Amino acid sequence: MVQFLQQLINGLSIGSVYALMAVGYSLVYSIMNFSNFAHGGVIMLGAYFGFFGLTLLKLPFAVAFLLASFGTLLVAIIVERIAYKPLRERKAPFLYFIISAMGASILLENLVIATIGPTFRTYPEVFSKAPIELGPLAIGRLDLIIFVISAVSLTLLILFIDKTKLGKAIQAASYNVKACALMGVNTDRVILTVFGLGGFLAGIAGVFFGMKYTVYPQIGNITTKSFIAAVFGGLGSLPGAVLGSIILGIIETFVAGYLSSQFRDLIAFVILIAVLVVRPTGIMGKVTEDKA
Repeated sequence: MVQFLQQLINGLSIGSVYALMAVGYSLVYSIMNFSNFAHGGVIMLGAYFGFFGLTLLKLPFAVAFLLASFGTLLVAIIVERIAYKPLRERKAPFLYFIISAMGASILLENLVIATIGPTFRTYPEVFSKAPIELGPLAIGRLDLIIFVISAVSLTLLILFIDKTKLGKAIQAASYNVKACALMGVNTDRVILTVFGLGGFLAGIAGVFFGMKYTVYPQIGNITTKSFIAAVFGGLGSLPGAVLGSIILGIIETFVAGYLSSQFRDLIAFVILIAVLVVRPTGIMGKVTEDKA
């Protein structure tokens, strides 16, 4: 029982990081009807921003954390303005958006390799590695902080979308962006906000990923699992993205703990194939027009 609870706690920590990443995919998909594969590159930059904020600039963790979050917010907006807005204005086919997204992701990765190098970098120890003892359970301080900050960030995002005027515009645009434009909604502002929100969360996710594992230019490839979590929960559904991420994180942890860590990555792709075969719209997704 103790091992079960221990694995559950670890799964919640990993799942919460996936959730921060997956929400960015779902936000963009809900409005623009395509999967933003440049999102992984933004997450990777967030990990580097936080790392250099702590090591090069010697900033306190809170300041480096905010630097990474707002830095990736700015990067996400720049990516949207350069890679996607011209295509939107020309009413380009969805395939062009996918190609542009992949190009942006490759560009970000290679810019980092060219300027910083491909070396793996390890975050300095910010929090004590001594676990918090709760009876027979040992909860890592970093895992607890990751879970709490992720939960607070996602809750604030949901409140923003549910309670604010701009958030309601995002909800309306997710149903029909063209109809919103005809009704006078500034859809360009809505799209910019969606990318900004996704970018901000990408920075948080990047820092946490770097602290839990390591930092390297190919982090964007690892974030494929967060995309799988978004598909599992239902692309375009924020609650679905969170739920899919938590479930994936828990399943991965249990597979690694009870079977073998060699199957940890494999299980994510098994889930993806199973979802696409059994329920292509995901757990909480709705049947919509064909999207890329």
